[in-house]
Amino acid sequence: MNRLTVDEFREAPKLPLIVVLDDVRSMYNVGSVFRTCDAFRVEAVYLCGITAQPPHTEIHKTALGAEESVAWQYFKTAAEAVDHLHANGYKVYSIEQAEGSTMLQSLNVDDNVTRPRFAIILGNEVKGVHQEVIDHSDGCIEIPQYGTKHSMNVSVTAGIVIWEMFKRLTSEL
Repeated sequence: MNRLTVDEFREAPKLPLIVVLDDVRSMYNVGSVFRTCDAFRVEAVYLCGITAQPPHTEIHKTALGAEESVAWQYFKTAAEAVDHLHANGYKVYSIEQAEGSTMLQSLNVDDNVTRPRFAIILGNEVKGVHQEVIDHSDGCIEIPQYGTKHSMNVSVTAGIVIWEMFKRLTSEL
């Protein structure tokens, strides 16, 4: 299957994307996000607030070891993570339905920077991304939805947005 070892993964070029989890309650969602980040060689996952941290059996159950390959860091709040990301040159987007949000398919990742770096923030399963975090973000990205529901599971949302960013940024790998 030509898979990388954990050591090879750590040394391999990464997608210039960091995924931030803002108070995500379910450890299964956390594990699923790690696994998706491994699949697309995402740079790192930032775990914030009440979001559980590895090692943990419930995270491992869905991550299947991706919590060992994908770099991660903990921040007390997602707002602290956003400040850290901005200080390091990342463009930060909250994934949230908000007034003035950009639809995912309309997001422009080409801002005339040699190697643009991005971060996406995914929020709590019930309350979403904290308003303070949205206010600190460079903008909001929204996934268009055409059914009767107006939200999706956080790990599903992560997969959709990471895939879209991967398609747009793969020339970096």
